[in-house]
Amino acid sequence: MEYEPTIGIETHAQLLTVSKMFCSCRTDYATALPNSLVCPVCLGMPGALPVINQRAVECVIMTGLALNCHIAELSRFERKNYHYPDLVKGYQISQYDLPLCSDGWLEIQSGASNAEYAVRRIGIHDVHLEEDTGKLLHAPGHSWIDFNRSGIPLMEIVTAPDFVSTDEVREYVLKLRRALRYLNVSSGNMEEGAMRFEANVSLHPAGSSEKGTRVEVKNLNSFRALLRSLEHEIQRQGQVLREGGMIHRETRGWDEAHGVTFVQRSKETADDYRYFPEPDLPPLQISPEWVQQIRAGMPELPDERCARFVSSYGLSPYDAGLLTEERPVADYFERAVAAGQTEGVGAKAIANWTAGELFRLLHGQNLEIGAARVPPEQLAQLVALLQGGQVTMTTAKHVLQVMFHTGKAAREVVAEEELAQISDADRLATIVDEVIAAQADVVAQYRSGKETVLRFLVGQVMRATGGRADPNLAADLIKKKLA
Repeated sequence: MEYEPTIGIETHAQLLTVSKMFCSCRTDYATALPNSLVCPVCLGMPGALPVINQRAVECVIMTGLALNCHIAELSRFERKNYHYPDLVKGYQISQYDLPLCSDGWLEIQSGASNAEYAVRRIGIHDVHLEEDTGKLLHAPGHSWIDFNRSGIPLMEIVTAPDFVSTDEVREYVLKLRRALRYLNVSSGNMEEGAMRFEANVSLHPAGSSEKGTRVEVKNLNSFRALLRSLEHEIQRQGQVLREGGMIHRETRGWDEAHGVTFVQRSKETADDYRYFPEPDLPPLQISPEWVQQIRAGMPELPDERCARFVSSYGLSPYDAGLLTEERPVADYFERAVAAGQTEGVGAKAIANWTAGELFRLLHGQNLEIGAARVPPEQLAQLVALLQGGQVTMTTAKHVLQVMFHTGKAAREVVAEEELAQISDADRLATIVDEVIAAQADVVAQYRSGKETVLRFLVGQVMRATGGRADPNLAADLIKKKLA
């Protein structure tokens, strides 16, 4: 029998705030000494009272708006009770009955090929706010706890069980991460633990509307772990069902080294967590005016920006997608386009140089675009020099390299290295004569009718001039000389 999967994803994203969720401790714990960013509140000391971080609430509302959610006018924090070494209070302050955001959706593309792509709407059950736990560090015979992470604002985004393949999951998590980074609510850096996943997966007979028993896979810290664990779990459950076995509702962990899931415990329910309202925090009143104020301050989101790049700048969907993948790149490109307008340079040419040569240099040094020493205005100036015939394509690529490593302006590099294109026919004619004299065999082939060797002769002129000759002028001179 063939089986089909049903998948839901829970995403935990640490929020970009200066202080923790319920206290004033700093959140830059990644480089801090263990247990150096703590206080009585985030250590759960008796009598310590939490205070809600307003910026964290705004981040969640902003995310909810981006995910087309309903924003609750009344929201509440609750105590989620469970005992684990890195949860110092014995409970986590979270949201359950009255989350900040609910009933939203995110559109993804689903299909086997570009021709078959169709837009699918993935339901967002809720987006709620909670606090992160501490971090356990293990070594043979020892374990340590670092509470610097305890109390970091954590946003949980819970989907409906709408995914039917791992390809859809991949599309969703990439798009979600891109949106969170655009909003500047989360770094999404999984190597720092700022984004983590939990997956719920079940199998049912193909064509059946009845869902199978759900299994949760916990603490997946990378896209690779998420997708590999899903693929393994789909295969494992299918094998169990085909052999006549039963799937048990349980929580499983992921063994990255062996590529398998393993049983951690039977699945907890809401009753197991004994949720009850947090007595030290009042309910949150969210006014429509506050929501509108947050909405007005939101940036343009990736899908909208990509569509605008296509319609306003005449870019292909592929180029627009590359340039809007990261907000800093899109911002850089638009600044370059604005500068190019005064130089008479079109957006398409700037897009080609940004996504081409500049990306190549950045990737070669493993740098983000914010670290590039080529301001967008100087990139536009370089393209203007090329289009104006003041430098050749070969020279322009060299100039960009120098700009990238030194921070110098385009015109400054051209002047210092005397790289201006040679467009003087008399000056170039002498070099053409020397090339023709040195390439007697090739000249004979050209005169016998093999005109394709003209490119070789032009290349020799370019080589003799260090790539500075006007290639069109060089070709015309060669043709005249050999006519």
